[in-house]
Amino acid sequence: MTQPNAERIKVGIVGGTGYTGVELLRMLAQHPQAALTAITSRKEEGMPVAEMFPNLRGHVDLAFSSPDNARLTDCDVVFFATPHGVAMSQAKELLAAGVRIIDLAADFRLQDTRVFEHWYKMPHACPDVLAESAYGLVELNRSAIARARVVGNPGCYPTTILLGLAPLLGPVHLIDTSDIIADAKSGVTGAGRKAEVATLFSEASDNFKAYGVEGHRHHPEINAQLNLLAGTTVGLTFVPHLVPMVRGMFSTIYARILPQARDLDFQALFEARYEIEPFVDVMPAGSLPETRSVRASNMVRIAVHRPAHGDRLVILVVQDNLVKGAAGQAIQNMNLMFGLPETTGLNQVAILP
Repeated sequence: MTQPNAERIKVGIVGGTGYTGVELLRMLAQHPQAALTAITSRKEEGMPVAEMFPNLRGHVDLAFSSPDNARLTDCDVVFFATPHGVAMSQAKELLAAGVRIIDLAADFRLQDTRVFEHWYKMPHACPDVLAESAYGLVELNRSAIARARVVGNPGCYPTTILLGLAPLLGPVHLIDTSDIIADAKSGVTGAGRKAEVATLFSEASDNFKAYGVEGHRHHPEINAQLNLLAGTTVGLTFVPHLVPMVRGMFSTIYARILPQARDLDFQALFEARYEIEPFVDVMPAGSLPETRSVRASNMVRIAVHRPAHGDRLVILVVQDNLVKGAAGQAIQNMNLMFGLPETTGLNQVAILP
C-alpha cells in the first residue's frame, strides 16, 4: 500500500523531456516510496507531462515547470537528466537546502577535473562537491552511495564493461590488464532525444557503424574505474557502435587469461561474485544473452565464454541503455541513499517480444 506523500521521498527531475527523463517519470510514477514533486523544462513550461508523453496519462499529473519556478529546494532528491554542466551549476544551492543530487550526466563521474575539462570542454564549477561525490555503480560502490549526498550516475557503456570485468580484477589479477578489448553496441536512444542527422530514421535504420574510435567520452570514465579495481593502470581498447534498434546495449569484452589462472572455473567465479546482486544475472554456461531479454528492465545479463578452452575469455553483457544504463540505475542509487531496499520500484519484468 502506498504511503501518504508526507512520508514519501519528494522527487524533482531537472530536464524531463529527454529519453532518460521520461524513463525516470515512468519508473518513479510506480515507485511506492516516491512522490513526484517537480519536473522542469524551460521550453515546455506549463505543458502537462502526459500531453508530451501519453504513456503517462493517468500516472503523472504534473505539468512542466520552468527551472526558475520549480522550487527544487523543497525536494528531498533531485535527478538531473540534463546535458553536462547543468547539475554542477546548481549543486551548491541544492545541497545547502539539504537536497540530495543524482546526476545522470558526467559532472560527478570523473574525479580528475583535468580529465573532465579535456573531454567535456568546460571548467568544473564545484570541485569541492565533486570530491565528496560517489560513483553510482551500486555493485561496485554500495557503501559509499548509501552515505552520499551527491551521486554521479555511471554512463551506459561503462556499466556493462565494468560489471563484465569486475570479477576478474582485484588484489589478484586473473587477466592481462594491459590488453583488454571492449566491443560495444548501443541502440539509437543512447544518442539522446534531439534532432540530429545521424539519428534520423533513414540514416540509422538498416545501418551499422562504429564511432568514437579515436576517443569516446566514456573511455576515461571506464579507465578510471578499472584502474581502481585493478590497483594499476589498465590498457583498454574501447570501440562503440550504433545499432539500428531503439533501445538496448550489448558489450563483448575480450581478455587474455594469465598463466596462473588457466585452471580457474570462470563460470563459478562470476556466479559467486554476483550471487547476491538482484540486478545482475550470470547466465548458465554456454548462454548467448540477447538485448530483448532485458528491454525495459533494470537487469544486466552476463555470459562467460572460453572458446576452445584457450587463454581468451569472452564476456557478453546486455542491458537496457535507458534503464540499468541510466534511469533505473539512478533510482537504485536513490533507494540506497534513502535506506530503502535497492529493488524498490525496480522489479519490472523485461518486455518480450
